[in-house]
Amino acid sequence: MEANGREDLKAALLQYPNGVAVNGSQPNPIGDDKKISTLVFKVTGITCSSCATSIESALGELNGIVSVMVSPLQGQAVVKYNPELINATMIKEAVEDTGFQVDEFPEQDIAICRLRIKGMACTSCSESVERALLMVDGVKKAVVGLALEEAKVHYDPHIINTDQIIEAVEDAGFGADIISSGSDVNKLHLKLEGINSQDDYTVIRSALESLPGVDHVEVDIEEEKLTVTYEPNIIGPRSLIQSIREAGKGLKSYEATLYIPPRRQEKERRKEVQMYRNQFLWSCLFSVPIFISSMVLPMLPPYGNWLDYRVFNMLTVGLLLRWILCTPVQFIVGRRFYEGSYHALRRRSANMDVLVALGTNAAYFYSVYIIIKALTSNSFEGQDFFETSAMLISFILLGKYLEVLAKGKTSDALAKLTDLAPEKAHLLIMDNDGNVLSEMEINTQLIQKNDILKIVPGAKVPVDGIVVDGQSHVNESMITGEARPVAKGPGDKVIGGTVNENGCILIRATHVGSETALSQIVQLVEAAQLARAPVQKLADQISRFFVPTVVVAAFITWLGWFISGEARIYPKHWVPKAMDAFELALQFGISVLVVACPCALGLATPTAVMVATGKGASQGVLIKGGDALEKAHKVKIVFFDKTGTLTIGKPAVVSAVLFSNISMDEFCDMTIATEANSEHPIAKAVVEHANKLCKTFREQKEHHTEVKDFEVHAGAGVSGKVRERTILVGNRRLMSVSNVSLGPEVEAYISENEQNARTCVIVAIDGRVAGAFAVTDPVKPEAARVVSFLRKMNISSVMVTGDNLATATAIAKEVGIQKVFAETDPLGKADKIKELQLKGMAVAMVGDGINDSPALVASDVGMAIGAGTDVAIEAADVVLIKSNLEDVITAIDLSRKTMFRIRLNYVWALGYNVLAMPVAAGILFPFTGIRLPPWLAGACMAASSVSVVCSSLLLQSYKKPLQVEAR
Repeated sequence: MEANGREDLKAALLQYPNGVAVNGSQPNPIGDDKKISTLVFKVTGITCSSCATSIESALGELNGIVSVMVSPLQGQAVVKYNPELINATMIKEAVEDTGFQVDEFPEQDIAICRLRIKGMACTSCSESVERALLMVDGVKKAVVGLALEEAKVHYDPHIINTDQIIEAVEDAGFGADIISSGSDVNKLHLKLEGINSQDDYTVIRSALESLPGVDHVEVDIEEEKLTVTYEPNIIGPRSLIQSIREAGKGLKSYEATLYIPPRRQEKERRKEVQMYRNQFLWSCLFSVPIFISSMVLPMLPPYGNWLDYRVFNMLTVGLLLRWILCTPVQFIVGRRFYEGSYHALRRRSANMDVLVALGTNAAYFYSVYIIIKALTSNSFEGQDFFETSAMLISFILLGKYLEVLAKGKTSDALAKLTDLAPEKAHLLIMDNDGNVLSEMEINTQLIQKNDILKIVPGAKVPVDGIVVDGQSHVNESMITGEARPVAKGPGDKVIGGTVNENGCILIRATHVGSETALSQIVQLVEAAQLARAPVQKLADQISRFFVPTVVVAAFITWLGWFISGEARIYPKHWVPKAMDAFELALQFGISVLVVACPCALGLATPTAVMVATGKGASQGVLIKGGDALEKAHKVKIVFFDKTGTLTIGKPAVVSAVLFSNISMDEFCDMTIATEANSEHPIAKAVVEHANKLCKTFREQKEHHTEVKDFEVHAGAGVSGKVRERTILVGNRRLMSVSNVSLGPEVEAYISENEQNARTCVIVAIDGRVAGAFAVTDPVKPEAARVVSFLRKMNISSVMVTGDNLATATAIAKEVGIQKVFAETDPLGKADKIKELQLKGMAVAMVGDGINDSPALVASDVGMAIGAGTDVAIEAADVVLIKSNLEDVITAIDLSRKTMFRIRLNYVWALGYNVLAMPVAAGILFPFTGIRLPPWLAGACMAASSVSVVCSSLLLQSYKKPLQVEAR
């Protein structure tokens, strides 16, 4: 196999999961450096490949069309075009003119950006941000993740830009920073030297913008930095740096060096942690003396007697001291609660800040009223609540500090993934004959496609590539979870981030930047962490009414205790000394206000999803979102494809026989001509074996005859004309449909091989069987263990395949599957799944090929084998990176553990509120004398959020139920 001559190397190892049309700069195969837009839509009425061909031909004739791909299986069209020459409406009209109907057509191009959202405290906040974004003209979809503190926005770039989106978030009362946009796929950050004037920037910008493949140049004059967005297929980072150096003329000399900006997420996380820590410490600086003066010293006479010294009338030193110390806590340290309440009420919603502001204000301003009465009276005695306000704010800030610390741990698995890629790489400069001219160490970000890199023993592979020289073993466990090192030689693929164990190898870079498998894994996990699981709807519904309900409950509590106290319904001795009925009622009301916490409800689901998706990715299971994570725990039936899923997927021909007078040479020649155009694994095995037979029968290999009228019969085989002779190559079903009779000799051959789990490929020439090949595909060693373990989990296993019944039954018996659907075409697989779904069954589908994609989409949870096709990976909800069936169990078990953890989180979150609110309202006070002071209620509120996050973090200790054994 040649190192750099395969078409499949041009495609990314993992495709992006977004199914919407994205307006972005695409590499243009015809050499035009203008921006190319991509349009994705459905076409109904496609019945065969000729329909797809007619659509492709019609669109291909239009001016401005770069490429057209139409899938006859999915009925989906992907069109790349130049928006300056043609628009989406013209493309739609051209398709409809061919007689087909267009569905799911995007009204306009859609771009995607991600934002960091600051200031969100609970689900109510995230919903407010979503509403604010969706109200903006041009925004089509917005998803806000509370735990991740991010938003993903789909918008029309012709109507609105990212600056306006950020402005909309800020108008709603939250901070926002751009993380990435559609143009951020490949960015290069450079530090400039030799810049003396504005003209220098203009020269450099012009030099870069004139280069093919450069999309955008952004200059930061103050920092002397430059950011270039470029197309990696057209130009590379070293070429950009070289063009800057060449831009200098005469006495001018420009230099550009790579600048790696600090990770904004980590930087902001540290800043947030530091902010809450500092606010808590400042609050403690004032709150601790307040607590000592009000709760401790009065109980230690004579040390606390000085607090009772009267300054004026009934105003004592202790009261004045608590007022002075509490005021900075209330209005300076606690300013964030006022700001949060203002923005929440302005957008007609309520959050935790509203509860805290109401509770602390009630305590503070009632205490101020006590001070005023003490100043104006020489006989008034009243109890102040300054310690309530100050301690309440301190405990809430402590809770937020611990919560932020814990939330930072939820993305640890993702951070470890991003750190896998090495910082440096060894670049080899070679001549046309393959001789090494020089070697240099460069930053990984400066690697360009087709670079030759040297990987020494013990070093990490910097990017995805192909081995061009050398032999070694590579440890891929950090990406795939497979502990056993994999042998690598010329022609084998290597993944960025993996470790070279022993030998020295040379690789050619095939995927760099965001195209590497590692980058795409990180992007998939980030998208999954942002996606909202359906189970979170419960928290969303509760949060809408939560705060108003708590406020009403607090008011009723205060009113009930106050009226019953004034009416002498309860004994007077219930009221503590130095208090009256109003003050006791006020304490109960404030406690109810602050004990309830909507934050914990909002964090229950997203934190668990974040930890689970990150943990899954680190173990080789990519779960694309909360929806898939939730559905997987309901699965009761797992459908397995046979070829490439239950079997290794590399069929081999074990025998070839003739049933006519045709020569083996001519028989193989016609078979090769017909099967060469098929992508099916069995077809490739037949072609490979036939080629070997041809070499046996003739000394010099000749060019094989071309096939005409080639046609694929889904799930049956292929047909075509070779030298005006009609050739059919396929299974028994194809022969039956084509009215080709099978004689006793052929039937006996087929029966004998099917009993041995071999597939028979029959070759018919001009309506008569000419010969056949017997093909076998070894079963994966872990398949039987997986089926057995699924049975223990009360999950049934079903095989669905296009192969014949006898072969399928033999394979099923070998692995322990009792139910088999054989000779099923791709759409038939999806229909079988839908039949079970109509009976209320949750079905998972495990497959690896293009023909599995309809079933993967139809199933509740589609699981794609990582070594499978890009179409299958894109259609699936879960990607099993290391292609091991044991990870089917891992995905389902991880889903069950996560859903258990989410339910437990809801118990923690609701438990505090359901149990603590009645206690705070004083339900135990008449019987036990127990009451919950407001400051203690605030501590409970803070503890609820921390406990939920810590509960989610326990998923970090997840271990696979069925460990991978060395093979």
